[in-house]
Amino acid sequence: MLTLYGFLRSGNVYKVRLLLAQLGIPHRRVEVSQLADDTARPAFRAINPIGKVPTVVFDDGRMLSESGAILHYLAAGTRFWPADPWPQAQVLRWMFFEQYSHEPAIAVNRFLRVYTGPDDRTSQIEANHRRGMHALAVMDAHLGRHDWFGGDRYSIADIALYAYTHVADEGGFDLAPFGNIRRWLGHVRSQPGHVLLTQETSAEPVVDLDGVPVSTAPAA
Repeated sequence: MLTLYGFLRSGNVYKVRLLLAQLGIPHRRVEVSQLADDTARPAFRAINPIGKVPTVVFDDGRMLSESGAILHYLAAGTRFWPADPWPQAQVLRWMFFEQYSHEPAIAVNRFLRVYTGPDDRTSQIEANHRRGMHALAVMDAHLGRHDWFGGDRYSIADIALYAYTHVADEGGFDLAPFGNIRRWLGHVRSQPGHVLLTQETSAEPVVDLDGVPVSTAPAA
């Protein structure tokens, strides 16, 4: 069974959990939290020297990290990855947009506002907010002409963008002005096999890097 290392509320980990659920692929999860500096522990660095989550380890011992790479590997040959080169390129275009124009603003502000205490990073939050609102406006304009990102059907581009967009309010981003995005979020939630961010999807009890069972958050 595939082993997924990561934090339950991580958006990047959620991308992988959502696709695994929609593909019907069982996995076990090992709790690795950036908040507890688990990613810096030697036990984890022995698995992934880069020290980032999500990280997946397959039954044959192969390790794969970076959420986009994992999504692409799992989606290849399925309905979540187009067959033709042009829509494939469009899926990748939006996934790169998510990593470079969307996540650095929206996900980072979520982290700063939810997981860190008051500090002197107000200017960073404000700058990220401007960039994040621009990214959301780009998405909303696209969705005014298309139902999905990257093609004419739901794909890993939508999964990648959904993960942090649907919790953008936690980062201080008001989605009220973006009616097309709000409609798209509803379409994503209606896809077969959809699971919630805080919905535990591990097929076995979750443990930490030491093998100690950990409690998981209830579905919300």
